[in-house]
Amino acid sequence: MTDRLPRTARADARDNRARILAAARTVFGEEGLAAPMREVARHAGVGPATLYRHFPTKPDLIAETFAEQRRACHAAVRDALAEPDAWQGFCGLIERICELHAHSRGFADAFMAAHPGAMDFAADRQRTLRAVAELARRAQGTGRLRPGFVVDDLVLMLMAHRGVQDAPPAARLTASRRFAAYAIEAFRAAPAPSAPMPPAPRLHLAGS
Repeated sequence: MTDRLPRTARADARDNRARILAAARTVFGEEGLAAPMREVARHAGVGPATLYRHFPTKPDLIAETFAEQRRACHAAVRDALAEPDAWQGFCGLIERICELHAHSRGFADAFMAAHPGAMDFAADRQRTLRAVAELARRAQGTGRLRPGFVVDDLVLMLMAHRGVQDAPPAARLTASRRFAAYAIEAFRAAPAPSAPMPPAPRLHLAGS
């Protein structure tokens, strides 16, 4: 009996932690990092004390909530740098980062350092920007990336891409892919032979 109680308590704690993270992914994903911790607790069905016992600070919760997306971002950077064709690596990185941002408003906020306490994301952001700088140097060497490209152009692109979160959920990924394709064309040194663009999302208001 005495052994069963600690095991039950640990199982309950694991369940609570899992519910909190699932709730945080939903709440931060839809509302962004401005959503209050109490809203995450309410969505998870736990009290604030339980939430803070597992995650003492909001940055702690943010880091754990988006751990999977962070790993995906790291993988995108590694794959882009490993691509023998630097231009294709550059394009692939743009596409994958836009897709990651399209899936979650909270991840986009954290990556763009909108939350001052999200230090892990600040490091991820700097790592990605350094990778872009190296890729840009290589891609410009192939003659396919415009010579005037600078790393701040990626930041500008992601700031604009942030608006994709305002699209209806069903259209976000389609909108993100089309946005990434247009961005890549803007970064290209010379027009490419005509190729089909990703399909356009339906964003206009009904009846318009």
